[in-house]
Amino acid sequence: MQANASWSPQPGAGGHGLARRAPLAIVALLVAACTSGTSPAPTGTPGGTPALPSGPATASPTLAPGATAGPTTDPPPALVAMSTFGVPAGSHPHDVAPAADGGIWYTAQATGTLGWLDPVTRDIVETRLGSGSAPHGVIVGPDDAAWVTDSGLNAIVRVDGTTRAVTAFPLDGPDANLNTATFDGDGRLWFTGQNGFYGRLDPESGALETFPAPNGRGPYGIATTPDGEVVYGSLAGSYLGLIDRETDEVTVVDTPTAGGGARRVWADSAGGLWITEWFAGKIARYDPGAGTWQEWDLPGDAQPYAVYVAEDDGVWISDFGSNAMLRFDPGTETFISLVHDSDPASVRQLLGRPGEVWGAESSADRLMVVQFGG
Repeated sequence: MQANASWSPQPGAGGHGLARRAPLAIVALLVAACTSGTSPAPTGTPGGTPALPSGPATASPTLAPGATAGPTTDPPPALVAMSTFGVPAGSHPHDVAPAADGGIWYTAQATGTLGWLDPVTRDIVETRLGSGSAPHGVIVGPDDAAWVTDSGLNAIVRVDGTTRAVTAFPLDGPDANLNTATFDGDGRLWFTGQNGFYGRLDPESGALETFPAPNGRGPYGIATTPDGEVVYGSLAGSYLGLIDRETDEVTVVDTPTAGGGARRVWADSAGGLWITEWFAGKIARYDPGAGTWQEWDLPGDAQPYAVYVAEDDGVWISDFGSNAMLRFDPGTETFISLVHDSDPASVRQLLGRPGEVWGAESSADRLMVVQFGG
């Protein structure tokens, strides 16, 4: 088990059907600065996760200059607040994952640690992952532990959610440049390596295998569908990879825009697969049953990094180009934009729990959350 350290912030601290879409209206929501470190501790929510510090009131949604209103159905959700939480300087947090105990795990890529934040008290506990560690992704497993893809160690690392005990599962082979992981419907962990690999780990037996990815370099984001299947995006290869869990083989589905780059992927409740096209400035949805794509241009000079589909099927995107969090409503085909108060924020992976979307401002040494409802 590695030593843990506590920290408290200071105040202030290809060939498939394709439906193309024209640029859409964007609903701009101006959000004031996040809550400060001196906010009073809020009360908990009975039977749920702790209530977060509430942010300042938001402005009324307005159309961006020059935009035209698209079709509307229900009004956009009430965006309660965008809040941020400082982490130790120099951490450069990369990915986040809501923990089973109400806290938030994050990978401190620059310091080789896994952090855990209490959103109520803002206290932080750090766990060192080993000499040479450079953790990239983190998710929570069926065992409530944190599972880390560590590119520095070339290993999958498990951190116990209670004891913080560290167990490493090293890859037996070349440097994979590990990226992201997900658990399939059978409780096996699948992962990607940007140097041209994907693989799986059986947590019970410790058996670990890696496979060469189609077209070499590029496997990046990875996710599990509602029926327990596994898909990944290839950034350099610009394709969606559908893994056959019986044969371990991959079906390649090219991005709708050639060379668009599939950086991250997430499934909606109907099994549709959403990707961010980093190089094309677009998001797209693939219907595996029909074998067809839909695609939308993001507003402005976009560089969409991560995508996360919330429980209401709202699609959240972290956009480097506009330095903002975007929410896309597939029903109305409109965007809502929440601009960060740090520039650049460089929010990378997104994960959430009911009513919350979390990310890490890697350039600002902060975590961020958007609370939403309605």
